[in-house]
Amino acid sequence: MALILPFSSPAPEADPRLADLRAEVGRLERGRGAGIPAVLPFGVEAIDAHLPFRGLALKRLHEVAAASEWDAGAALGFLLALLARAMRAETGPVLWCARRPELHASALAALGIDPERLILVNARTETDRLWAFEEGLKTPGLAAAVAELEKPLDLAGSRRLQLAAEKGTTGFALRLDGGEAAASAVETRWRIAGAPSLPPADDAEGIGDPRWRVTLERCRGGRPGNWLMERNDATGDLALAPALCDRPDLPAGARVAG
Repeated sequence: MALILPFSSPAPEADPRLADLRAEVGRLERGRGAGIPAVLPFGVEAIDAHLPFRGLALKRLHEVAAASEWDAGAALGFLLALLARAMRAETGPVLWCARRPELHASALAALGIDPERLILVNARTETDRLWAFEEGLKTPGLAAAVAELEKPLDLAGSRRLQLAAEKGTTGFALRLDGGEAAASAVETRWRIAGAPSLPPADDAEGIGDPRWRVTLERCRGGRPGNWLMERNDATGDLALAPALCDRPDLPAGARVAG
């Protein structure tokens, strides 16, 4: 891992014409002549159907926020799951503008993220992190850029970052404090809360696959939604988690996984 620049829902519709119509609406929102962007599908039909291009638009700015300060681990886990998918689909490193250098190389590798492809910028102030983040967004060749933020992006700042992403790479603004969102120009905003996990299927000790309550609060050209999701630690795949009411009663040892 390299350290640089130290700074002090509802079921989807069956008619494919509706998905095409949402894609066209998203294109018109960006102005005439704008092309349909490449996307990173979740691989989950119920979620991809809510997104205007049937996947997370690349070279756009997205926001991932914890539902509360207690859900910081869940929000981080959800974003890492997205980054693992992005790094399988895209070449190049990921730029991470961090408040504190707390990412662990072995844990990242277990999640399918190659630590050798991570460029970590330890920037203590919000101003420094936003500067490094914007410079990263402008840089073609990166798989993605991430910035840990303490305050919500405002409309002017997010619009500038969105334009930078369209020229370079996909951006993720990560907020772990559980604060409220502000009006902004982000492409999507995801609110993440932890959800109870089940013990491993083989009855081994420990907790099961991570599960999250995922809320799509904003989606330009798409539709909001809410899902219970889980990540298969063995394959890295994302899926909808069966509702707890359809599963056996939680054993006493079940915990919340983030």
